[in-house]
Amino acid sequence: MPTAKELNVQMEDRPGALGKLCRALADRGVNILAFQAASDERRTQVHIVTDNPIIAKSVLESQGLAFTEVEVVQAKLPHRPGELARAASRLGEANINISYAYGGVDPGTNEPFLILGVGVAEIGRAVAILDKAVAAAAT
Repeated sequence: MPTAKELNVQMEDRPGALGKLCRALADRGVNILAFQAASDERRTQVHIVTDNPIIAKSVLESQGLAFTEVEVVQAKLPHRPGELARAASRLGEANINISYAYGGVDPGTNEPFLILGVGVAEIGRAVAILDKAVAAAAT
């Protein structure tokens, strides 16, 4: 399993704000590979994984948007019933909490993948556990 750089963006919860962000990224040639957004009454938290985090960060800065960068697990699981349950259970057994998860699409293959937010100190262990789970599922 690889890891990916995720940008967590804080923005106003108002009509057109997300469109403006996505247009600014597209205008600079940045492809959004995975995306999640949730809002409360005033703010929207956007999680994005792009094909070029360096340019994406410069776009966010030019738009005056507050953001943080974190490393996340990018998991490709077999597409059959029970695989997410198996992966999540193995991480739980290793006392690794999945704080959030969402999906994306690999630009080269159009295959889906999952983004899993786990603790920074647990990224390496989570990747190793999921690699073993996928290998076991393949046999």
